[in-house]
Amino acid sequence: MKTLTFPGSYSSLIKIGDFVTQAARSLGFDGFELYKIETAVDEACSNIIEHAYGQENVGEIEVTVLTDPEKITITLTDFGLPFNPKNVKKPNLSSKLKDRDDHGLGIYMMKQWMDVVNFESQNEKNILTMIKLFKE
Repeated sequence: MKTLTFPGSYSSLIKIGDFVTQAARSLGFDGFELYKIETAVDEACSNIIEHAYGQENVGEIEVTVLTDPEKITITLTDFGLPFNPKNVKKPNLSSKLKDRDDHGLGIYMMKQWMDVVNFESQNEKNILTMIKLFKE
């Protein structure tokens, strides 16, 4: 298990992505599976900056990566506004692009691309855990 803390800014996204991607690649993830992991993490961190903190450079994002031969577990912790995923409407994917909400697709995508996505708020922090199973 390895944990790094990054400033809650969009400029941190590349460093966070590199940290997670390196761990996933060491487990054997590659190609589109690697892309799914990195994109889910990028989207989650962008949501933390935009919604939990309301802007850049207000707080930090703690990123913990745990690997075992069967999966990678990524935990993102922030200290912003509490988040309840039940408050996010499920996107209407059958509507025309111009008629869709400009929010909500990120969480949908995370849930489609990761095997487990779990949000919790406790003790003034938000904890997002995402797990991707390694299938050879």
